[in-house]
Amino acid sequence: MALYLLYESASGYALFLAHGLDEIGQNTEAVRNSVSDLNRFGKVVQLTAFHPFESALDALNQCNSVSEGLMTDELRSFLELNLPKVKEGKKPKFSVGVAEPKLGSHIFEATKIPCQSNDFVLELLRGVRLHFDRFIKDLKPGDLEKAQLGLGHSYSRAKVKFNVNRVDNMVIQAIFLLDTLDKDINSFSMRVREWYSWHFPELVKIVNDNYLYARVAKLIEDKSKLSEEHIPAMTDILGDEDKAKEVVEAGKASMGQDLSPVDLINVQQFAQRVMDLSEYRKKLYDYLVTKMNDIAPNLASLIGEVVGARLISHAGSLTNLAKCPSSTLQILGAEKALFRALKTRGNTPKYGLIFHSSFIGRASARNKGRMARYLANKCSIASRIDCFAERGTTVFGEKLREQVEERLDFYDKGVAPRKNIDVMKSAIESTQGRDTEMEEAQPIEPSVKKSKKKKSKATEDDDAMAEDKLAAATNGDALEDAKSEKKKKKEKRKLENELDQAKADERSNGVNGVDADQDGAAKNKKKKKSKDEVAEDAGETKKKKKKSKSKDDE
Repeated sequence: MALYLLYESASGYALFLAHGLDEIGQNTEAVRNSVSDLNRFGKVVQLTAFHPFESALDALNQCNSVSEGLMTDELRSFLELNLPKVKEGKKPKFSVGVAEPKLGSHIFEATKIPCQSNDFVLELLRGVRLHFDRFIKDLKPGDLEKAQLGLGHSYSRAKVKFNVNRVDNMVIQAIFLLDTLDKDINSFSMRVREWYSWHFPELVKIVNDNYLYARVAKLIEDKSKLSEEHIPAMTDILGDEDKAKEVVEAGKASMGQDLSPVDLINVQQFAQRVMDLSEYRKKLYDYLVTKMNDIAPNLASLIGEVVGARLISHAGSLTNLAKCPSSTLQILGAEKALFRALKTRGNTPKYGLIFHSSFIGRASARNKGRMARYLANKCSIASRIDCFAERGTTVFGEKLREQVEERLDFYDKGVAPRKNIDVMKSAIESTQGRDTEMEEAQPIEPSVKKSKKKKSKATEDDDAMAEDKLAAATNGDALEDAKSEKKKKKEKRKLENELDQAKADERSNGVNGVDADQDGAAKNKKKKKSKDEVAEDAGETKKKKKKSKSKDDE
């Protein structure tokens, strides 16, 4: 059986025919040794056809289709023209070696051309790739490299632009950075506390918050210079005047050691760095909230922005999260505990990242597993709505949150929750109502513009009428004389027409009078005849009745 090799290069499609495969015995090691030598490899593989791409855009489209495992129309026509034709009802005596198995299966489904993809074919294609510029004579030495470089740049640029996962990469990066910032700020603030406690150890007990501690340490600097003048600025930081006075009194009777000016400067710089990091963390959190409301508004409104972002980042993308069943979403983040439980045949975990939601914390210890299962179900629905819906709304997320609240009340107090169908119907109705409101709100501006146009037209018409009136006032006498003459002529014409019509009517009455009399006499005769006929019919019916009675008597 003959073996053809399909090679997709940056400049076009190429089809090679492999000879002498029986001698090689389809041994991959032998092929691997013969690939490097062009004289040996050229005897085995020969070029049969080459189809260059029309442009760089065409090359990009062909490359995208090949990477997705799809056969284009150009590739189909190229294969059908250059491969040997097979008669109907007979098996082909050749096969096509392809690098991509998906592409080979698609070619076989569409054209019934047998394709194969194995190590032997891949080694042959590796040799073709190595000596491709030698097989095609018209190619110049640097043309193939330029085509490969340009196609590689355009392909990677198109892949970056075309992202099926919307823009959830930003959310994944933001939540990773937020977690690392929390750890760094924690460790840095502890370092500030330890460092400044050598100088002012009593401050740790008064100010518990890390960010406020760094700000107060930056403000105080040297405790020996601390006085009542610092109280207003300290009250602005702490928000409590009593605490500020307590800090001043503690500074006067502090047991800490004195620090040199250089050490104090380093402590102040480090405290400023911690303050900057914590402020940046706040900004990053606001950015994450806005991005989650844009990408997954229903998931964010149901379970919160941070937990929703953690679920998306752990799944890899919003589409991957939408594809996950609710049972997988429930234990997402607890994979180690799950596999350990399966290995030791213990109890599997009830929740993963979903545990950080406030709903599971509010549920009792007995109902935590039920609540986690129910919440995972609702999160799965919300993620699918966010991923595949055309318009982003928070209506479904709010309704699903209400359902989770009702389920909590059901577990605690026994209040029966609403049915899922009723809740989804109300959500769909509310979304449709919002859409209609948006559609009604949009054409308000054009109507205002139209009314303005109408007003302007009306004012123009009024101005024209006023001008006409002025012109009529100026030329009044002449116009009145002309109109009176026209009216007189019209009246004369009307009188003449009326006289002509009267004469015509008299003539028609005279001619039609005799005809009318004749018609009247004929009608009277017909009426008399009809009356006589009716009387005769009545007499005959009476005679028949009498005869029937006499027969009955006999």
